[in-house]
Amino acid sequence: MRQVFRLPDVGEGLTEAEILSWQVAVGDTVTVNQILVEIETAKAAVELPSPYAGTVLELLAEPGATVEVGVPIIAISDGRDEPAAAGPGTQTRGGGEAPAAEQPAAREPAAARDPAAAGDPAAAEHPGAKIGEAGAGGRIATLVGYGPKPGSVTRRARKSPPTSPRVGALSTPSRPAPDEQPPEAAAEQPAAPEQLAAVQPPDTAEQPAAPGTAEQPAAPGTVPLAKPPVRKLARELGVDLHEVSGSGPGGVITREDVRTGGSPAGNGAVAEVAAPAGADVVAPSGTGERRVPIRGVRKATAAAMVSSAFTAPHVTEFLTVDVTPMIQLRDRLRATRDYRDVKLSPLAFAAKAVCLAARRTPEVNASWDDAAQEIVYFEHVQLGIAAATPRGLIVPKIRDAERLSLRELAGALGELTETARSGKTPPADLVGGTFTITNVGVFGVDTGTPILNPGESAILALGAVKQAPWVVDGQLAVRTVCQLALSFDHRVVDGEQGSRFLADVGALLADPGLAMTY
Repeated sequence: MRQVFRLPDVGEGLTEAEILSWQVAVGDTVTVNQILVEIETAKAAVELPSPYAGTVLELLAEPGATVEVGVPIIAISDGRDEPAAAGPGTQTRGGGEAPAAEQPAAREPAAARDPAAAGDPAAAEHPGAKIGEAGAGGRIATLVGYGPKPGSVTRRARKSPPTSPRVGALSTPSRPAPDEQPPEAAAEQPAAPEQLAAVQPPDTAEQPAAPGTAEQPAAPGTVPLAKPPVRKLARELGVDLHEVSGSGPGGVITREDVRTGGSPAGNGAVAEVAAPAGADVVAPSGTGERRVPIRGVRKATAAAMVSSAFTAPHVTEFLTVDVTPMIQLRDRLRATRDYRDVKLSPLAFAAKAVCLAARRTPEVNASWDDAAQEIVYFEHVQLGIAAATPRGLIVPKIRDAERLSLRELAGALGELTETARSGKTPPADLVGGTFTITNVGVFGVDTGTPILNPGESAILALGAVKQAPWVVDGQLAVRTVCQLALSFDHRVVDGEQGSRFLADVGALLADPGLAMTY
């Protein structure tokens, strides 16, 4: 029985994801919950487990391809035979016999669609559809919740040139998905897997090209046969697919055809220096340029920062603090048994100071709700920590940070940073923040003017902690100093409130003993 796993809704309204890498290959035997593929959404990289056990029949999306939620990405066989089609003697609902021509195409048995029907105890305890399939009530089962009902969400239209639209069997409403095609339609399709992703003209559908014979370029009125990743590559290189001859089975255009411009000798070919699918796209040699597609985390970050910068009126204030007492306290705590195995950094002290100072200035832990014309004050601090990762800047959250001790904050920061750098931060940890700290000091930077995260009213930049000349009791001395920069939304936070909050944070770092008075 062929079972198709569709890209699930991984949460937070994300409608698409990019295939980063497959962890299985065609012919591999997989088990339930085995990792199949790693994808990247606009939030983070996510690993998808298998909802089925069996043998991998086909990978329906290539690495580097951007796939919409609900689109099939892999086909798995459970080793069972397909059920026979209904015969002439099949009873209809009205009690009569339906003619053979009117019998519906054979579909998956109830055991394949409903694990409980197959005697699966785990599925019987949690009845319903498998991941990516519509279940009772019309909702799609997902990894982190339930997505919208099928057909209730209108996705944004994709931009594509009129001469080479992204027309695929998976996105064309008039054509059923590969796992739902009736036997008659399946018999007319060539066996090549590449043709499951492209709509082909009738004349080529019934007359596949002989092996080793290249097809002629597509006629002006027809749609070139190419998979979505190949179409994307053609757009990036400026190649018109109508002028390319397909060397694949049935005339399907391959990546190599696009790179060579359809010419067997490669004369006049368009050069592509980019490596594998999904890698950076490099301009032809000699231009001195390197072009990288804007997608994933970088695309989401750019959109959020532009929205914030031109929506919230930013104000930034600066404060230089003598943090020598904080460093001395850190050294003493490191020598104790409780903090011996914890990485106690200046960032942990800053996080604790922010949580304490926010009690006196709740405006910094609030949000401007423009639609409701209200200011929302949050009871708990959902503390975001900006983290630089190989995929770009992300801001995972420490939940209810005001409830944590200094040691607990230090431990949470260590776990958060390690998870972010490995690219395993779950999407749920990247949303719902109320205040952010960005530690630019780890790069040796003294200060900066941070931009607010959308939905928040304040962000603190922690500069480098270093020795500098400082006046102490009228005498010049060498002290450990640090610069703080606070940006805030002037719609929510007044100048007096922002200044008081920044002064409170600075005072707590300059004299940690003040924490006893808060």
